[in-house]
Amino acid sequence: MFSALGRFVVRRPWWVILAWVVAAAAVISLAPKLTSSTDEASFLPDHYESIRASDLQERDFPQQENIGAIIVFQRSDGGRLTPADSAAVTRVSKDLEAKKIKEVQAVAPGEVSPNKRVQTSVVAMPKITNPEDTQQQDAVEQLRKDLKGELKGTGLDAGITGSAAQALDESDASERAGLLVGAGTIVIIIVLLLVIFRSPIIALLPVVLIGLISPMATGLIAWANEAFDMKADSSVQELLTVVLFGVGTDYILFLLFRYREALRAGEDAKGAMVHAVERVGEAITSAAGAVIVAFAALTLSSLGMLRSMGPALAIAVFLTLLAGLSLVPAVVSLLGTKVFWPSKSWQREPQGTGFARLGTSIARKPAVWTVVSALFMGALALGALGYKANFDLAGSSLPKDKESVVWQDNLEKGFPAGTTDPTFVYLTSTGDGPLPEGRPAAFRKRLESVDGVGSVAAPKVSKDGTTASYSVVLADPPASEKALGTIKDELRPAAHADAPQGTKALVGGITAVYVDINKAVDRDYSVVFPVAAIAIMVILGLLLRSLVAPWYLMLSVALGFGATLGATSLLFQQIGSQPGLMFMLPVIMYLFVVALGTDYNILMVSRLREEAREGRGPHEAAGVAVRHSGPTIGSAGVILAGTFATLMLAGNSTLSQMGFSLSFGIAVAAFVMAMLFTPALTALIGHAAWWPGHGDRAPGAGADERGRTREESRH
Repeated sequence: MFSALGRFVVRRPWWVILAWVVAAAAVISLAPKLTSSTDEASFLPDHYESIRASDLQERDFPQQENIGAIIVFQRSDGGRLTPADSAAVTRVSKDLEAKKIKEVQAVAPGEVSPNKRVQTSVVAMPKITNPEDTQQQDAVEQLRKDLKGELKGTGLDAGITGSAAQALDESDASERAGLLVGAGTIVIIIVLLLVIFRSPIIALLPVVLIGLISPMATGLIAWANEAFDMKADSSVQELLTVVLFGVGTDYILFLLFRYREALRAGEDAKGAMVHAVERVGEAITSAAGAVIVAFAALTLSSLGMLRSMGPALAIAVFLTLLAGLSLVPAVVSLLGTKVFWPSKSWQREPQGTGFARLGTSIARKPAVWTVVSALFMGALALGALGYKANFDLAGSSLPKDKESVVWQDNLEKGFPAGTTDPTFVYLTSTGDGPLPEGRPAAFRKRLESVDGVGSVAAPKVSKDGTTASYSVVLADPPASEKALGTIKDELRPAAHADAPQGTKALVGGITAVYVDINKAVDRDYSVVFPVAAIAIMVILGLLLRSLVAPWYLMLSVALGFGATLGATSLLFQQIGSQPGLMFMLPVIMYLFVVALGTDYNILMVSRLREEAREGRGPHEAAGVAVRHSGPTIGSAGVILAGTFATLMLAGNSTLSQMGFSLSFGIAVAAFVMAMLFTPALTALIGHAAWWPGHGDRAPGAGADERGRTREESRH
């Protein structure tokens, strides 16, 4: 099949290129814009308590004041606030409210903190119903401009924090991150390809070709999101960039290395390209299939952000696969050997390379290499025992100099850390009548006695008297581990247990959302991980016609995942002193390391099987496979790791964690799993690795040949 595809593309390259250009133009012009959301609550299913609490609030308290932002005031000289300062805060608040800024319902001055260091004004804004609506961010931007003028001559400093302010700062940071990631990815690919091939044409080839399919992928994903009512997480655009350029460059490299090898063997340019597509096509397709099914497994997630991310990345990889099997061969077949210009190194195979020496060593001592590589990954995996999840996708991922971060810290000098995002407890009647008189006040006292609660405001009762709302300020930052523990272990159990007879209590708010996300992620671990692993093992089994190889190949990937999570936990939590890793990072890491690590395993094992079919014994086949596939896997690993590492340029701890973990995971997958552990263990297992399909035997080999290896026939 792949031989026929190669011949078709080589014979009709212009038609193939034209088809891609027409398809790209159609998709780009007709597809809707890809939008994303940073609203964590919008990603949770309706049955979680925080979402049911939100629905109750919308039903019984539609006009409930929503704290969109908080203006934090303090003296410029760092001293205690005076009555005159408080009067200035009141005047500034009234003046800002009088400006009638769109989305600003009220600017209400609050109390001075007990230590007289800080005073706040609460900016009331309507509840966000459309996560794509940026009007509240625009309102914060205008408030910040107006606030500077209002403070002149007051002796006060002030800044704006809170959810809308964080969203504005996160949007600014993401815009910068997108530019840096895009530019960094392209620069790294060009530089590394120039070093590897010494050809400007090859260096620019992925940038031009993937630059064509990138907007196609974005358009197709936007269509899919619209058709299936999916929401994209705000980080999907940056991930999409590195996936397209990283994976796309990998597939181009797989093809070009095999093309160059065929040219060195004496084939003409067009025949060499047909040979390359025939030999690499199955490996690329199987590798892409592993990536696609791994990403598709995310559709089983209960979190909308992961459920939409999976199909988005799967679409990108599928489009990249199609381009790798058709567009890339078409362009290269037109260029012929000029694609390597001005370098002449493609004409001769280098002797005595490091990969040749490594292959020889693995062939001689496979047991040593198996143990060493397994111990290296296993030792790093121990670091995963210290893993902690962090749920603050906005605040904790922002650069520390952003206004919302600076003034959140200043706010905590005088008020409980949970002031910016209070938790809401709703006590509602389970019958038709109103709440019994006196019960709401008594319930408030019980809430105030819960450990971890800073304060509880007087209850507000709905118009029909059936529901009471309590604004609860936690003693710890809303997204902190302590705050989540307060909701999960203290406040929710107490509220449920102490709700008077005939009533029930629901706990909502952003911290409650984080608690429910944690529960959803734990559920996803038990579903997505095994489904992805089983699907990839099925693909490996079909490709290799073996029931044995998929097991140890997945073992190597599991070790690689453990090593990656361990190294990331050590770097960011122990050395970097961050509160934890982004809560969905292990899922993303697992899928990328498993799927892309399997890419390299497939390429290595496919070449190993090919060498075995030529009559080489298990040890010799492993050595030759490392010699020939090592440069391809090494180059692809360096480029893909480099593209993921560009995420660390964003100045955003969330993307920095993702960038490091994925680049480290890819490096381990390429240089430890695929290049050391897999060929060494395959050599150790020998012919049994291909049971029951005997995939290491040449097709049509006789019974006598099947009973011997080349190594055995020498004795």
